[in-house]
Amino acid sequence: MGLSGFSSVFILTIFSCLSLSFSQQPYEGKSTTACSNKDGSNSVLGYTCNGVKTSCQAYLTFRSQPPYDTVSAISDLLASDPSQISQVNLVSKNFTFETNRLVIVPVNCLCSGELYQANTSYVIQHGDTFLSIANSTFQGLSTCQAIGNQNNNLTTSLVYTGTRISVPLRCACPTKNQTDLGLNYLVSYLVAKGDFVYSIATRFGSDTGWTLVANGLSEENPTIYPFTTLLVPLKNPPSGPQILEPPPPPPPPSPPSSPPVSSTEKSLKKTWLYPLIGAVGGSVILLVLGTIIFYRVFHKSKKNPESNIVSESFEAHEKSVEEKVAEESNDFLGSLSDIAQSLKVYNFEELQLATSDFNPSCWIKGSVYRGTINGDMAAIKKMDGDVLKEVHLLQKINHSNLIRLSGVCFSEGHWYLVYEYAANGPLSDWIYDNNDGNFLNWTQRIQIALDVATGLNYLHNFTSPPHVHKDIKSSNILLDSDFRAKIANFGLARSAGAQEGQFSLTNHIVGTVGYMAPEYLENGLVSTRLDVYAFGVLLLEMLTGKEINIFYDENINLANALSAVLNDEGQESLSHFMNPSMQEKYPHELAKFVVQVIDSCLEKNPEARPTMDEIVQFLKRTLSNSLAWELSNSFIT
Repeated sequence: MGLSGFSSVFILTIFSCLSLSFSQQPYEGKSTTACSNKDGSNSVLGYTCNGVKTSCQAYLTFRSQPPYDTVSAISDLLASDPSQISQVNLVSKNFTFETNRLVIVPVNCLCSGELYQANTSYVIQHGDTFLSIANSTFQGLSTCQAIGNQNNNLTTSLVYTGTRISVPLRCACPTKNQTDLGLNYLVSYLVAKGDFVYSIATRFGSDTGWTLVANGLSEENPTIYPFTTLLVPLKNPPSGPQILEPPPPPPPPSPPSSPPVSSTEKSLKKTWLYPLIGAVGGSVILLVLGTIIFYRVFHKSKKNPESNIVSESFEAHEKSVEEKVAEESNDFLGSLSDIAQSLKVYNFEELQLATSDFNPSCWIKGSVYRGTINGDMAAIKKMDGDVLKEVHLLQKINHSNLIRLSGVCFSEGHWYLVYEYAANGPLSDWIYDNNDGNFLNWTQRIQIALDVATGLNYLHNFTSPPHVHKDIKSSNILLDSDFRAKIANFGLARSAGAQEGQFSLTNHIVGTVGYMAPEYLENGLVSTRLDVYAFGVLLLEMLTGKEINIFYDENINLANALSAVLNDEGQESLSHFMNPSMQEKYPHELAKFVVQVIDSCLEKNPEARPTMDEIVQFLKRTLSNSLAWELSNSFIT
């Protein structure tokens, strides 16, 4: 092989390596219609978490089609903030888009396991299939395989009309190589008939070469198909008015006046030279920044070696309240730039206006007020202390059964968190015997239990790393206008072991008496099984209508009482738990099944407790049977 031949092979090898390292994931192509394909390594499930961040501001596209042709309808379907949709598309919040208008939809994209996704939910309609939901309703922003995988590999035939399912939307965060080149955002573009990579990239003001590389495509094989997504890398956030009309196709190439240059050589010149320059430039910048940071830290430590030492003794000097507030304020303000990528940062005057200056008529409970922001109801909670952990966690999660944080405010040493509004308040207002007039029927209680279990399953298995809520109780479960449950109050939440069953230790035991698992109280062991135990207590309260402390006050041995029901000692065995009027409203066999779930959740050995995924499957079957029981009773009456 001659020198020129060797050089060509070397350059092609470098190009291949660069393409592999710069690409997000191979383009999925026609495989999205193969709904029986359960291959977890296949790109049809989503984009791999190989970016710089585990969560980021990303953008989807959506073509307006009735009934999803208004800002509010599109925001509800795709779980996006309507104010962000209206802002990026330069329209009002009550705007109706013309049919087939390309709408930019901002979402919070986060790692869920090994894949990036933005999460939304959808209620199954008559005649729906996972393929029609993915390709028709969501236009290719999800796939039938991803929907089946997200919903425990169920098929549409096993999901009833009216069932709410989780839908993972395809999004991604830039890789390090992309951010080094100033590419800070990725748009998941919905490919339509007649689209090709050049027209899509040009439409967004992006570079064709980088769009090819981001999707693992090449100039030799740039084929794309409708109902698939193409990642478009951008330096700046997209704007709706800039992408209304696609550009005309590129003009045909003119006859060369000099010896022709092959497309491969053009691709090489354009595709590997820029990343090489970018990589070298990025390395130089990192070296300079590293030197500056090292010098500043080293110099500071020499100049004031005891500046960060504070004695834990009460006799030693303690930081003043003013110093603590100042430090917390600086930490919070330093994080605002990151928070603002996915959350709105309000000024205090906006919250005063929303709550009529925190008028008592807007007071809900504790330090929570009801407010109206841009015509939408919101819950505004005043908080002191460190809220950053809760804010950063809520930034990353997006699930219909977890309360959504939409904005933050910091004013005069206080933090204000703005949440979605749950019209029916806490579950504790609805399940106990003494809640006069507020009574949930059997099926409602099972649906709420399933909602809570589904939300916890998401925290345990679909966040990276997995998280433990640590404070599951009836007052931390909020009900929306449809009595669907949303888990709230993540102040005690913390990350758990990366694998199911892993434990970590803590000396700081906090929580609510009666809900805390024995291994946590006795030895400080923390794992996802803490939430399973607390869920068992919650389910017990929902079944019986009694608060957990009443069982202890009446010296009821839970193990013996549960055993009595499970050993089928008659209908009267349920009297250990509830009054006769409630027993008459419950299906006895199904109630026994729920008692069995409670019994397994309250196992003293945490490893003997079921996982939340298993509990979700139990409760899905129970809900299905409960709906059938309810229907049969309605015919009888």
